[in-house]
Amino acid sequence: MSATNFNTRNDTFRKLMGNGLTYHIPHFQRDYSWTEEEWEDLWLDIQETIKPGGETAHYMGYLVLQTEDDKIFEVIDGQQRLTTISLIVLAILKELNRLIEAGKDPDHNKLRMDQIRQTYIGYLDPVTLILRSKLALNRNKDRYFQTYLVPLAQLPVRGFRASEHLLRKAFEWFDRNVREYIRRAEGDQGVALATLVETMSDRLFFTVITVTDELNAYKVFETLNARSVRLSSTDLLKNYLFSELHKSGASEHEVQALEDRWEAMVGRVGSESFPDFLRVHWNSRKSFVRQSELFKTIRAVITNREKVFALLRDMEEDIDTYMNLLSPESSHWPASHKEHARLLRLFSVRQPFPLILASYRRWQQQDIETLLQACVVISFRYNVIGGKSAGEQERVYTQLAVNVATGAAGTLREVLTALISIYPNDELFRTTFTQKQLRTSQSRNYKVVRYILGEIERKETGAVYDFESESFTIEHILPQNPEEGWDAFTDQEVETSRYRIGNMTLLETSWNKEIGNGDFASKKPIYSQSKFAITKRIASENAEWTPARIEEHQKWMAKQATSIWRIAQLH
Repeated sequence: MSATNFNTRNDTFRKLMGNGLTYHIPHFQRDYSWTEEEWEDLWLDIQETIKPGGETAHYMGYLVLQTEDDKIFEVIDGQQRLTTISLIVLAILKELNRLIEAGKDPDHNKLRMDQIRQTYIGYLDPVTLILRSKLALNRNKDRYFQTYLVPLAQLPVRGFRASEHLLRKAFEWFDRNVREYIRRAEGDQGVALATLVETMSDRLFFTVITVTDELNAYKVFETLNARSVRLSSTDLLKNYLFSELHKSGASEHEVQALEDRWEAMVGRVGSESFPDFLRVHWNSRKSFVRQSELFKTIRAVITNREKVFALLRDMEEDIDTYMNLLSPESSHWPASHKEHARLLRLFSVRQPFPLILASYRRWQQQDIETLLQACVVISFRYNVIGGKSAGEQERVYTQLAVNVATGAAGTLREVLTALISIYPNDELFRTTFTQKQLRTSQSRNYKVVRYILGEIERKETGAVYDFESESFTIEHILPQNPEEGWDAFTDQEVETSRYRIGNMTLLETSWNKEIGNGDFASKKPIYSQSKFAITKRIASENAEWTPARIEEHQKWMAKQATSIWRIAQLH
């Protein structure tokens, strides 16, 4: 091993399986999950690789392994590919065995079968003379794999677990396709089968990353994820927690209960999103931790059976609140709580989540309502209009979450007072709003502008409009693509004015289509008939529409916004 505790190389499948090396799927890693779509893709790739004139090599992606002795390797990432290729080799052995039983060149085919098995599937231990498999699957699949598939035994029709069913289907799928392949092959069928496995093994290659422990494995995951390589850090986190449980001597019942509860949570959140939930959960109780440091931090704290179960219980306590923040429509929250969560989602803001989780564990609904409203206002001032970096903001929310969780300084009044550090004051907010542009060609910005205009309309008339309603739309007074009648704007002014908030208003959908890209004089009569007060205002207060009028109208809007998005307790 190098000084950095991991190394990287490119290896063919033949090299991976040679020299007495063995591979273990970690005991608690998720089950084999490939289906016919992946089987067919791989099989077609192999066919393209082995045909005359085909590609000389086929890249299988990254394989992340963990080892202490360079002989026995834990497969951190890559079990689906290794298992599937092994099933293909077993299907080829099954077909060779059929040739032997049919009396087709039995002596040569027996030699071929023994050599392929020893090279790719298993070998005789020189001391015990016991057959040792080169690949061991996880605890749910290995018994079935070693008992029935490796020895090519009769597959049971009943009495096997659901988790073993997919493994059987995969083997049977490749068995059928190998039989079809050999049926079409020319010449000696035994030679064709041996050529298939040897050519495949020489031309399928991996980038192999070998590490010494779980922490280095997680660092590799983070690096590969930064390069858009899809890996499951959720699986790695699970493997570590379950290994701690295993070391503590937990019973099989406890292990199964923990796995069921873990998978239930992952099923709700999704494997790829689960680390985000875990980080929000952790930050709501412990201390601020970045995603890249999450595994290291958990590894340092969760060190025994009791702490594993405590972490699980705490996550189960928080998952409903987290899911309600992501999907408020399906929650049982009060309507006002749902609306605040919906707005945070609209703003694409998650920094307050740890504090919100902590408050739901400790506070009454009335205080939670006030906090949610404050988070929406801050998110609007700080993130949507201010466009400020979320790094410092996230630290403030997390520290307050820990204060609430521990009772150190966690009353509503104390939290609101502390939030003033990330609450842009009226003067700064009004100035920033006056110059704000939002490019409505982006879906999120389009909804945000509808929301802003709707809230200003509500302040004027008291009417409430859903920013996702199809009954109205955004009217760009200076069109996004102006034609004749807009000589008051230079090309540069068109570019800087068309997406200013002050250049946009609400209009009934049917009328918006009718006026199109007309000039201001043709639009004014329609604005005057609109049900929206802010649109009528534009018609009544502007004889023409120029950059200066946009500036004045946006200043008026900024004044309204300052009184709408406001935390009274901080003034």
